[in-house]
Amino acid sequence: MSDQKQKSLYSGDGVDIHDEADFSKYAGSICKQSYNNSNFVDVHDLSEGQFRGPRPFTFKNLPEGFLIEASTDGIGTKGIIIDAAKTHADAAYDIIAMTSSDITRYGGLPLVFINVLDTVSVGIVGSEARNAYKSLMDGLGKVAKDEGLVVLKGETAQMGVCLGSEIADSKTKLNWSGMMIGAYHKDKMITGNTIKEGQVIIALKENGFRSNGISSVRKALVMKYGQEWWKNIEAKDDIKKAAEKSVLYDKFINTLHGWYDKEFKAEIEIHSVVHLSGGAMREKLAHDILFTKGLGANITDLWEPAEIMANCAKWREMSDDEFYETWHGGQGMLLVINKEDVEHCLKRAEDFGIKAKLAGVITKTEKPTIKIISKLNGKEVIYQ
Repeated sequence: MSDQKQKSLYSGDGVDIHDEADFSKYAGSICKQSYNNSNFVDVHDLSEGQFRGPRPFTFKNLPEGFLIEASTDGIGTKGIIIDAAKTHADAAYDIIAMTSSDITRYGGLPLVFINVLDTVSVGIVGSEARNAYKSLMDGLGKVAKDEGLVVLKGETAQMGVCLGSEIADSKTKLNWSGMMIGAYHKDKMITGNTIKEGQVIIALKENGFRSNGISSVRKALVMKYGQEWWKNIEAKDDIKKAAEKSVLYDKFINTLHGWYDKEFKAEIEIHSVVHLSGGAMREKLAHDILFTKGLGANITDLWEPAEIMANCAKWREMSDDEFYETWHGGQGMLLVINKEDVEHCLKRAEDFGIKAKLAGVITKTEKPTIKIISKLNGKEVIYQ
């Protein structure tokens, strides 16, 4: 059977390997453009021009005794919201936020990203699908350059009917996951073991949902706009707001933590970094960090949630308690620092275009308790 006949049959079965190869070459070019983004990574291109060829890397300019770690994650069902809003160009902020944060929060430095992009079909050149997925890769290239990351390589899979969504007939569905490789050092770990009473909590403002609790966002959209919410013209603005890209805090935090200082000296001491992902305040702050140390917190001045987040809570008939468990409530990360370092921390955040504020204080009581003044309905939320 001829190659052309084989191409025709496989394409008819739902996968065009020639279109896939063409898109993979494009994605490979985005990767190649990132190879000089980091002062800590050398990519050794042994591919001899083959976009699928080997491209090993080595680390450099890191403190003696550094260790290598990897973190895997994905954007989850936010891909459905992104597809409905047609904001594929911003999706890279979400995948980088989810994979980088899990390294940064323990005091590490994210450096090298590898991704797996599941699509319905990459489509032919000039098609809606091809343009959407190309914009996604362009966005990844931009984020990698801004964040000083190397996008080493990736995999694109045309999944056809295996890629599910409420928007069953969409040609631009996506599921995006990946692995971030980074560096740790035993002298630069942020474990939370140095947290004590009197230290303060800094809240870093987030404008969107990040990639957690999106199932509840989609349910809220159903309750407001109907079962086929993505077809409701009145929902258009709210869908775009729900797809808002994640704020990236890693470069700011790692600057404070001294990774970019020639002696790796921290500007201030960071006692804990809390990424308010799944479980948010109750799990990530209370149970994972404070309660195990017999500590609590009074948090009285959080950021206001984005309007779309507050509206989704209303449409979903969500209590204040559940609001701060399902979503972050307006702050993507919390930092625990010394009181005397607040002014420097807030000024540094401003340098990076990040909004930060003093939100609360670490407490020690007979029974560890976290008290939060909710910015949803103004009620007091208590975790014990």
